[in-house]
Amino acid sequence: MVRPVYFVLLVLVAMSFAKYIPKTGKRVPQTLSRGWGDQLIWAQTYEEALYWSRSRNKPLMVLFHLVDCPHSQAFKKVFSDNNELQKILDEDFIVLNLVYETTDKHLSPDGQYVPRIIFVDPSMTVRADITGPYSNRMYAYEPNDMKLLVANMQKAKKLLKSEL
Repeated sequence: MVRPVYFVLLVLVAMSFAKYIPKTGKRVPQTLSRGWGDQLIWAQTYEEALYWSRSRNKPLMVLFHLVDCPHSQAFKKVFSDNNELQKILDEDFIVLNLVYETTDKHLSPDGQYVPRIIFVDPSMTVRADITGPYSNRMYAYEPNDMKLLVANMQKAKKLLKSEL
């Protein structure tokens, strides 16, 4: 009796450590992911991401980071390990990560800092109303802000549906 209980417990523990795998099966990792979610399909440029957003009617999440930034690296670890977040991104979002700053001032409404996440809806409107927890860096997220980021992603999806 005890042995089957241990087996079930072992299986449940093993499943909790498993990485998110898309419905379409395991994908070949992209170099565009830069480690932020190897199973996601990442846009190469902002223009491509906007096109995909419009044509697929999905919100766009733009992630700004730097390769050698310790804040970006800490956030990347938690971001890429969060199965719930990876699943939502895969199914409901167009994603783009940028390691360079843009000249588009709409993507840096309160300054240029990293890591920073900006949401853009399919009408190409930057959603300045979807912010992180910090008043001095309105679009910044840190590793302990994942619940808020997921909530903001849900908000971006709801705003899209309410505007249709």
